[in-house]
Amino acid sequence: MDDHDADDRRYKAPALEKGLDILELLADASDAMPFSAIADQLDRSRGELHRMVQVLQFRGYIEQDAGSEGYRLTDRLFSLGMRQPRTRNLVEVALPVMRQLVQETGESCHLAFHSRGEMVVVARVESGEQLGFSVRVGYRRPLASTASGIVLYAFQDQAVRRHWETLFDPPLDVMALAAFRSHAEVVRTAGVVQIPSPLISGVTDISAPVLRGEFAAAALTVPFLARRQPVHTARDVAAMLVNAAGQIAGQLVQGDDRL
Repeated sequence: MDDHDADDRRYKAPALEKGLDILELLADASDAMPFSAIADQLDRSRGELHRMVQVLQFRGYIEQDAGSEGYRLTDRLFSLGMRQPRTRNLVEVALPVMRQLVQETGESCHLAFHSRGEMVVVARVESGEQLGFSVRVGYRRPLASTASGIVLYAFQDQAVRRHWETLFDPPLDVMALAAFRSHAEVVRTAGVVQIPSPLISGVTDISAPVLRGEFAAAALTVPFLARRQPVHTARDVAAMLVNAAGQIAGQLVQGDDRL
């Protein structure tokens, strides 16, 4: 249990909390987790978790890995979140602009939101080129280690930033946090960021905010692939990306009554 498990809460629902504990544990697991490991990690008996695991599996929130027989999260929670009108409408507005951006640049692009101290990809459009790079929907990484993440963080007020910092897992040490905050101010001034991909050589992540008012509702990102004979430079793509993010933001303003 975490700091949400305060003794002075007015209401408690032990069965619900066991289910949430399982979901949160599996959300942080990199591989499928055996049932015995779930019980051990949560410091609960197998008997009290057995029915809960079976129900979560039946309802489609978790699934059993055929090879290891361990359990992992499905994308059901993600899908439920995407059904929220505010999220769904933003994606609907963004997709036509993203398709146009892909046609202009020849590069893939994706849209990312903040989720519990991480960025999560909620939409993507793949390049039609024979050689390209894209990120799958549902992909998530810590804010501090991605271009999308630093853009989302940079365009928030101080109260939101400080709250998001408490969600970083693992937390940043004092020097790393100071460097991240400083970088965020540079990004906020520039309105766009270009950083080498932390995972893929030859890819530069270019990201710009989709603003709702003064704050980032999402980050629009192009994983720019270095080619021997590029059609566009990274600088060209960055300019087109900023323009596309602005188009999406403009439509959000026009349609705020339904977003």
